[in-house]
Amino acid sequence: MNKSFVKFLTDFGPLLIFFVVYYKSGNNLITAIPPLIVATIIAIIIVYILEKRIPYIPLFGGLLISFFGGLTIYFQNPIFIYLKPTIINIVFAFTLFIGKVFFKKNFLKIFFKGSLKLGEIGWNKLMYRWIGFFIFLAILNEIVWRTQGQEAWVNFKVWGILSLTFVFTAFQIPLINKYKNE
Repeated sequence: MNKSFVKFLTDFGPLLIFFVVYYKSGNNLITAIPPLIVATIIAIIIVYILEKRIPYIPLFGGLLISFFGGLTIYFQNPIFIYLKPTIINIVFAFTLFIGKVFFKKNFLKIFFKGSLKLGEIGWNKLMYRWIGFFIFLAILNEIVWRTQGQEAWVNFKVWGILSLTFVFTAFQIPLINKYKNE
Protein backbone atom coordinates (compact mmCIF):
# COMPACT_ATOMS: atom_id res chain seq x y z
CA MET A 1 0.00 0.00 0.00
CA ASN A 2 1.22 3.51 -0.84
CA LYS A 3 2.80 5.24 2.20
CA SER A 4 1.11 8.59 1.49
CA PHE A 5 -2.29 6.84 1.24
CA VAL A 6 -1.67 5.15 4.60
CA LYS A 7 -0.69 8.54 6.07
CA PHE A 8 -3.93 10.00 4.70
CA LEU A 9 -5.91 7.16 6.29
CA THR A 10 -4.19 7.64 9.64
CA ASP A 11 -4.89 11.38 9.52
CA PHE A 12 -8.56 11.19 8.56
CA GLY A 13 -9.60 7.60 9.32
CA PRO A 14 -10.36 8.15 13.02
CA LEU A 15 -12.53 11.16 12.18
CA LEU A 16 -14.38 9.19 9.51
CA ILE A 17 -14.93 6.30 11.93
CA PHE A 18 -16.28 8.75 14.52
CA PHE A 19 -18.64 10.28 11.96
CA VAL A 20 -19.95 6.91 10.72
CA VAL A 21 -20.45 5.48 14.23
CA TYR A 22 -22.11 8.70 15.36
CA TYR A 23 -24.74 8.52 12.61
CA LYS A 24 -25.18 4.73 12.71
CA SER A 25 -25.81 4.94 16.48
CA GLY A 26 -28.63 7.43 16.07
CA ASN A 27 -26.47 10.50 16.73
CA ASN A 28 -25.14 9.14 20.01
CA LEU A 29 -21.96 11.02 20.87
CA ILE A 30 -21.15 8.78 23.85
CA THR A 31 -21.24 5.70 21.58
CA ALA A 32 -19.05 7.31 18.90
CA ILE A 33 -16.21 8.44 21.19
CA PRO A 34 -14.68 5.03 22.15
CA PRO A 35 -14.15 4.00 18.48
CA LEU A 36 -12.62 7.44 17.87
CA ILE A 37 -10.16 6.96 20.73
CA VAL A 38 -9.23 3.42 19.62
CA ALA A 39 -8.87 4.45 15.96
CA THR A 40 -6.69 7.40 16.96
CA ILE A 41 -4.38 5.19 19.04
CA ILE A 42 -4.13 2.67 16.17
CA ALA A 43 -3.37 5.50 13.71
CA ILE A 44 -0.55 6.80 15.94
CA ILE A 45 0.93 3.30 16.20
CA ILE A 46 0.76 2.85 12.41
CA VAL A 47 2.49 6.19 11.80
CA TYR A 48 5.16 5.24 14.33
CA ILE A 49 5.75 1.90 12.57
CA LEU A 50 5.95 3.60 9.16
CA GLU A 51 8.12 6.56 10.14
CA LYS A 52 10.09 5.05 13.05
CA ARG A 53 9.45 8.17 15.11
CA ILE A 54 6.79 9.46 17.45
CA PRO A 55 4.39 11.74 15.56
CA TYR A 56 4.10 14.57 18.10
CA ILE A 57 1.10 16.48 16.74
CA PRO A 58 -1.07 13.34 16.28
CA LEU A 59 0.16 12.08 19.67
CA PHE A 60 -0.85 15.35 21.33
CA GLY A 61 -4.23 15.23 19.54
CA GLY A 62 -4.68 11.59 20.56
CA LEU A 63 -3.95 12.40 24.19
CA LEU A 64 -6.50 15.21 24.13
CA ILE A 65 -9.10 13.03 22.39
CA SER A 66 -8.54 10.29 24.96
CA PHE A 67 -8.66 12.72 27.88
CA PHE A 68 -11.67 14.79 26.82
CA GLY A 69 -13.44 11.81 25.28
CA GLY A 70 -12.87 9.88 28.51
CA LEU A 71 -14.29 12.75 30.56
CA THR A 72 -17.29 12.93 28.22
CA ILE A 73 -17.97 9.21 28.65
CA TYR A 74 -17.33 9.16 32.40
CA PHE A 75 -19.53 12.16 33.19
CA GLN A 76 -22.00 11.46 30.36
CA ASN A 77 -21.62 15.12 29.41
CA PRO A 78 -20.60 16.24 25.91
CA ILE A 79 -19.19 19.59 27.08
CA PHE A 80 -15.75 18.01 27.45
CA ILE A 81 -15.55 16.86 23.82
CA TYR A 82 -17.03 20.19 22.68
CA LEU A 83 -14.16 22.00 24.41
CA LYS A 84 -11.39 19.89 22.85
CA PRO A 85 -11.15 21.82 19.54
CA THR A 86 -11.17 25.12 21.43
CA ILE A 87 -8.39 24.01 23.75
CA ILE A 88 -6.25 22.41 21.04
CA ASN A 89 -6.44 25.51 18.84
CA ILE A 90 -5.61 27.82 21.73
CA VAL A 91 -2.66 25.59 22.67
CA PHE A 92 -1.36 25.67 19.07
CA ALA A 93 -1.71 29.48 18.86
CA PHE A 94 -0.16 29.95 22.29
CA THR A 95 2.74 27.60 21.47
CA LEU A 96 3.58 29.46 18.26
CA PHE A 97 3.34 32.81 20.03
CA ILE A 98 5.40 31.79 23.07
CA GLY A 99 8.02 30.20 20.83
CA LYS A 100 8.53 33.44 18.96
CA VAL A 101 8.26 35.89 21.87
CA PHE A 102 10.12 34.05 24.63
CA PHE A 103 12.37 31.58 22.80
CA LYS A 104 12.96 33.67 19.66
CA LYS A 105 12.14 30.60 17.57
CA ASN A 106 9.54 30.16 14.89
CA PHE A 107 8.10 26.76 15.81
CA LEU A 108 6.21 26.63 12.51
CA LYS A 109 9.55 26.73 10.69
CA ILE A 110 10.92 24.01 12.98
CA PHE A 111 7.78 21.91 12.45
CA PHE A 112 8.09 22.02 8.67
CA LYS A 113 11.81 21.07 8.87
CA GLY A 114 12.88 22.05 5.40
CA SER A 115 9.74 21.03 3.53
CA LEU A 116 9.15 24.75 2.98
CA LYS A 117 12.02 27.07 2.12
CA LEU A 118 11.00 30.60 3.08
CA GLY A 119 12.80 33.76 4.04
CA GLU A 120 12.50 34.94 7.64
CA ILE A 121 9.84 37.55 6.81
CA GLY A 122 7.77 34.86 5.08
CA TRP A 123 8.09 32.49 8.03
CA ASN A 124 7.02 35.21 10.46
CA LYS A 125 4.02 36.25 8.37
CA LEU A 126 2.98 32.63 7.95
CA MET A 127 3.34 31.98 11.68
CA TYR A 128 1.24 34.99 12.66
CA ARG A 129 -1.43 34.00 10.14
CA TRP A 130 -1.58 30.52 11.67
CA ILE A 131 -1.82 32.01 15.16
CA GLY A 132 -4.76 34.12 14.00
CA PHE A 133 -6.37 31.14 12.29
CA PHE A 134 -6.06 28.94 15.38
CA ILE A 135 -7.65 31.67 17.51
CA PHE A 136 -10.41 32.08 14.92
CA LEU A 137 -11.12 28.32 15.00
CA ALA A 138 -11.23 28.33 18.81
CA ILE A 139 -13.73 31.20 18.86
CA LEU A 140 -15.80 29.67 16.07
CA ASN A 141 -15.94 26.32 17.88
CA GLU A 142 -17.18 28.08 21.00
CA ILE A 143 -19.89 29.87 19.02
CA VAL A 144 -21.02 26.69 17.26
CA TRP A 145 -21.24 24.41 20.28
CA ARG A 146 -22.89 27.08 22.43
CA THR A 147 -25.50 28.13 19.86
CA GLN A 148 -26.19 25.00 17.80
CA GLY A 149 -27.33 21.49 18.56
CA GLN A 150 -25.07 18.46 18.91
CA GLU A 151 -25.58 17.27 15.32
CA ALA A 152 -24.66 20.71 13.94
CA TRP A 153 -21.53 20.73 16.10
CA VAL A 154 -20.52 17.22 14.95
CA ASN A 155 -20.93 18.27 11.31
CA PHE A 156 -18.98 21.46 11.98
CA LYS A 157 -16.24 19.48 13.75
CA VAL A 158 -15.95 16.88 11.01
CA TRP A 159 -16.56 18.94 7.87
CA GLY A 160 -16.40 22.60 8.85
CA ILE A 161 -13.05 22.75 10.61
CA LEU A 162 -11.47 20.49 7.98
CA SER A 163 -12.83 22.57 5.10
CA LEU A 164 -11.83 25.85 6.71
CA THR A 165 -8.31 24.51 7.28
CA PHE A 166 -7.97 23.44 3.64
CA VAL A 167 -9.24 26.82 2.42
CA PHE A 168 -6.99 28.74 4.82
CA THR A 169 -3.99 26.66 3.78
CA ALA A 170 -4.75 27.26 0.10
CA PHE A 171 -4.87 31.01 0.74
CA GLN A 172 -1.30 30.80 2.11
CA ILE A 173 0.11 29.68 -1.26
CA PRO A 174 0.64 33.26 -2.58
CA LEU A 175 2.53 34.18 0.61
CA ILE A 176 4.62 31.02 0.37
CA ASN A 177 5.40 31.72 -3.32
CA LYS A 178 6.24 35.37 -2.58
CA TYR A 179 8.76 34.56 0.16
CA LYS A 180 10.06 31.28 -1.20
CA ASN A 181 13.84 30.83 -1.22
CA GLU A 182 14.98 29.03 -4.33
